[in-house]
Amino acid sequence: MPDIDPSVPHSARIWNYWLGGKDNYEVDQEAGETYREIAPQVVAMAQESREYLIRAVTALAGELGVRQFLDIGVGLPANDNTHEVAQRIAPRAKVVYVDNDPVVLAHAQALFYATPEGITDSIDGDLHDPEKILDEARRILDFNQPVALMLMGILGHIPDDQEARAIVRHLHAALPSGSYFVHYDGIDTDPELAKAQQGYNDTGAVPYVLRSPEQIAAFYDGLDVLDPGIVSCPLWRPAPGTAPERTDIYGGVARMP
Repeated sequence: MPDIDPSVPHSARIWNYWLGGKDNYEVDQEAGETYREIAPQVVAMAQESREYLIRAVTALAGELGVRQFLDIGVGLPANDNTHEVAQRIAPRAKVVYVDNDPVVLAHAQALFYATPEGITDSIDGDLHDPEKILDEARRILDFNQPVALMLMGILGHIPDDQEARAIVRHLHAALPSGSYFVHYDGIDTDPELAKAQQGYNDTGAVPYVLRSPEQIAAFYDGLDVLDPGIVSCPLWRPAPGTAPERTDIYGGVARMP
């Protein structure tokens, strides 16, 4: 394992804490509790974002027939990671995880196993350099066939909105027609959430920027957005018989024409 600074909270470890995981430290737990005291809904947001990932990957690997997944900014392992969901449906699916955090990569290399028929791999990549990510991913994925590009809660770490949109366009342009874009990020409409996020950013941890719903929607420009659109994640194709409540994480699934 790489060296870890236990004095600075880490977003992936805090997210792991909110999800009930054990890959976190006291500083992460304290930061997570401080955040929750200001914005209690954040734990539900973390849980709902994971459920949204499961439903989205299930739809992609199932009814939409996608067999390749590029998951950038994967975070620490949790229940039902992308490869587990995809390869449970399609054992030959290929899943490539990307992160630039050495702690996350160490966990990925140790814990992410493929089915015998499929491929699960991880690469060291920074979203600020999308071409390097694409070059590495091409060694594993066939870019002549559809790929599901997943940016789950990661674009908030690109503070400049123009840069974030340019990165998304760069990634979209490299993928073939029939590929899919899967995404979510936090929105800025709740003052409590905005206050809690600013408090977290002030700790010296890697900051995360909340965006407006309109800024979130701009990431999907030029794509064919699947029903029910770009919505609060619990409202994206909820399980029959459930009554989900809106949270301040928005996302959607869109097809690249």
